[in-house]
Amino acid sequence: MSTQPIWNPQQYAEHARFVTDLGAPLIDMLAPKPGERVLDVGCGDGVLTKQLLDLGCDVVGIDSSQAMVEAAKALGVHAQVIDGHRLPFHQEFDAVFSNAALHWMVKPDEALRGIRQALRPGGRLVAEFGGKGNLTNVLAGLHKVLKTYGCDPATIQPWYFPTAEEYRARLEQQGFQVVAIDLFPRPIELPGDITKWLEMFAQPFLDLIPNSSQAEFTARVRETLRPVLEAPDGRWTVDYVRLRCHAVKPTVG
Repeated sequence: MSTQPIWNPQQYAEHARFVTDLGAPLIDMLAPKPGERVLDVGCGDGVLTKQLLDLGCDVVGIDSSQAMVEAAKALGVHAQVIDGHRLPFHQEFDAVFSNAALHWMVKPDEALRGIRQALRPGGRLVAEFGGKGNLTNVLAGLHKVLKTYGCDPATIQPWYFPTAEEYRARLEQQGFQVVAIDLFPRPIELPGDITKWLEMFAQPFLDLIPNSSQAEFTARVRETLRPVLEAPDGRWTVDYVRLRCHAVKPTVG
């Protein structure tokens, strides 16, 4: 079972802006040139997409969330509601950019196939998303508490966190030439405790719990994670691990 969260752009801006802030170096890796046509896969509320637009690119943002697409449009971004597994484009883009989105696409070969199809020959993919080891402590806490509610954590798999070797193989199987790929830890200090993070990002797990018990469930997960993720000074840090890749669609083949 896999479900997608319902995104709230205002809540995201208030409690998860670190996601887009940390994606800024990815734009440097993309090295966009004015006039290039760029597809942002999983554009969210369009903050990074707007940066590409401001750099002179012809940008299209796609996201599965209508609310996020509307937020991106409010920034002047050309955005559309499209499932990242079903990209409809054919050799239209010089580059595909994606930050913190591909781990939500649990059928990676379908996503990569659509990305390759969207790129012109010689086009490039630059992406960063959750990799192997991402959220290990958070998942352990969620699973532990879910079991006390009689729920089977194995029925929920909302994310795809590959190793660098696995994802390199998938890229190559889809016909990409891998320029660079790296898996690295990136612990993230949260603006508050983990409650808002759970409400936003762990919705697929919360959906297993009756609405009347979800606040209690979240509080119990928070207390389970407190000894692991909360520092003595009260700051909370989530155990993120990111995979960053740069790949190119060959000019022939």
